Amino acid sequence: VFLDTALDLLEDAARRCLDEAGIGAGEVDAIVTICSTGIATPSLDARLMERLPFRPDTVRLPVFGLGCAGGVLGLARAAALSRALNGTVLLLVVELCGPTFRRGDLTKSNVVATALFGDGAAAVLIRPEDGCPALGPTGEHRWPGTLDVMGWSVETDGLGVIFSRDIPTLVRNDMRPAAEGFLARHGLGLDDLSGFVFHPGGTKVVEALRDAFDLPDVAMAAERAVLRRYGNMSAVTVLFVLAEKRRSMTGRWLLSALGPGFCAGFAVLDCG
Repeated sequence: VFLDTALDLLEDAARRCLDEAGIGAGEVDAIVTICSTGIATPSLDARLMERLPFRPDTVRLPVFGLGCAGGVLGLARAAALSRALNGTVLLLVVELCGPTFRRGDLTKSNVVATALFGDGAAAVLIRPEDGCPALGPTGEHRWPGTLDVMGWSVETDGLGVIFSRDIPTLVRNDMRPAAEGFLARHGLGLDDLSGFVFHPGGTKVVEALRDAFDLPDVAMAAERAVLRRYGNMSAVTVLFVLAEKRRSMTGRWLLSALGPGFCAGFAVLDCG
């Protein structure tokens, strides 16, 4: 179930992305694939190459374990690879949270996760030439002593969800200093930003992000809309939020997502 559905979603996302960019699969120099809800060997990108006409020498980088931070950190990895190869990189992100449901687990965490999470895929094409929007500085921050805040517990009947009730409090208290530290390392501050694109992990996390950055409710409208329509699709979600906002984005925007580790991924998008 995982392989067939994940590949169908990836193929559709890849085709849409390449068609919108007006290029063929053979013009892609590298593929970065992000997924934390299933494991495949051969990897998903290798299997996708059987469906789409990518070149045999296409560089592949499958990444597992970034969780909800994978959308932003995937952009960072893809951008670094694009610079290193001076080539075109296709970022593919797919998460199937539904199949992780464990019917025998009646814990609060499992029930909440079942209601909150959804399935989805997204694709982003990254090229070395200057363009708009352009991906600027990227980075991440991991809080020490937080390995038990979020993640998977590998059980005999599947993957058990690890969610700490302290996540909203951690976000409200510690997210802003981490973002300010990242920006400062690149000669930027919050005042240099025109807006934010957040991964909406859940209603309480959206509220905590709003409070941490002193934002009005309207600034989180796209995050709430994506969460309401699709649920939390793990790494995919922040890219859906970006798609919602990108038509009206000008200036510099900060993309951010939280994930296991416990960590935050950051990326600055320059929209001209």
